[in-house]
Amino acid sequence: MALNLSNLRAPKKANENKKRVGRGMGSGMGKTSTRGHKGQGSRSGSSLMRGFEGGQMPLHRRLPKRGFTNIFRVEYTVLGLDRIAELGETELTFEKILALGLMKRRRSLLKVLANGELTTAVTVHAHKFSKAAKEAIEKAGGKAIVIGETEAESAAA
Repeated sequence: MALNLSNLRAPKKANENKKRVGRGMGSGMGKTSTRGHKGQGSRSGSSLMRGFEGGQMPLHRRLPKRGFTNIFRVEYTVLGLDRIAELGETELTFEKILALGLMKRRRSLLKVLANGELTTAVTVHAHKFSKAAKEAIEKAGGKAIVIGETEAESAAA
């Protein structure tokens, strides 16, 4: 069914009024204002920590903890030589890789891995290359250019 002005509707619960508590007995939310009688949550100023389970040992304390998260970890988007070979391009710049949809985010880093074979000469621009991938690209007659590395650094390596 086509959507037009004659059959437009607001999403569910979009037109419901906000719950107004403590506005008298007739509202159905008077007297205790939906807090119930006595108990921890009925008192003013009551706030419980996230994950509070009524005094029972909370799940996040019951489960064992292992390892750690390295906050300095650098994540790379990987690209295999087989995908590069499928494209049939002679030069793959970072912008061209983005335009072809091989990477999702512009700010991510790219690493080329030696998955598959490369038969044609291709110049590939990436942030990192595996040793085997670099050798395979150069063996096929192409170039592996590291993005962000100056000419002097690449000549010294």
